[in-house]
Amino acid sequence: MSRFNLEILLGIILVSFTTVIVVIYAFNEEDRMAEEAEAQHARAIEVGATVYENNCSGCHGPKGEGILGLCPPINDGQFFTTRLEEVGWSGSLEDYIISTVASGRATSTRPDEYAGQGRPAMPAWSDEFGGPLRPDQIQNVATFILNWESTALEEYVLEELATPTPSPEEEADPIARGQRVFLDRGCGGCHTIEGLSAGTVGPNQTNIGTVAETRIPGMSAEDYIQESILDPSAYVVEGFQDDVMPKNYNELLASEELSDLLAFLLSLR
Repeated sequence: MSRFNLEILLGIILVSFTTVIVVIYAFNEEDRMAEEAEAQHARAIEVGATVYENNCSGCHGPKGEGILGLCPPINDGQFFTTRLEEVGWSGSLEDYIISTVASGRATSTRPDEYAGQGRPAMPAWSDEFGGPLRPDQIQNVATFILNWESTALEEYVLEELATPTPSPEEEADPIARGQRVFLDRGCGGCHTIEGLSAGTVGPNQTNIGTVAETRIPGMSAEDYIQESILDPSAYVVEGFQDDVMPKNYNELLASEELSDLLAFLLSLR
């Protein structure tokens, strides 16, 4: 066989081999793409879980169970079955979640149960509207929330949620009780306290006991903090939005809870 014919033969073999490889790859491409899509979905859920924990859990609960009097549950059957009809949303649930997170909610759809009463019930989280989250982070948190659908309870009764029983020492300590009020009432969803919460919508409270002494000349730290809780529009910290913090804590907090919360916040120095 001449060298020319040998080269032709080798070329034919190489082309045939390449064709077989391409056919095999193409035959498996659909499965490969499905696996990649599944992997990307899992990564989105994982990232969304972190975004939710850092920004949403303080108001909607660590497991989406909601907080009585503050924010409704989003990990329940009603959210996945009838919520869109209740609010008159014609798009998909995913679009509804993204829109609500991005632009916030001007008023509560259930003002008799949750914060709002004609004022902003949820701040805007998108950086497009002055919030801290990018579009991809909002998309990921929506993916995370939608992941609850298969296991969401048909009726999520908040009163039946198990809560840790405080020790006798904690029960006797107003600062410990106040820290529990801070967490139970969702304050950590908007405010950072180092080692306790990571909210960014409201001012950092890590050293509020000291900072409050300098906010308004002539006003004590205790009076300033109490006014900020009960009448949050009275003084708005520079760089933050008014009408974001619910204005019904005078109704939500019992006098003892308010006293304990003040004791806790004043201890942060």
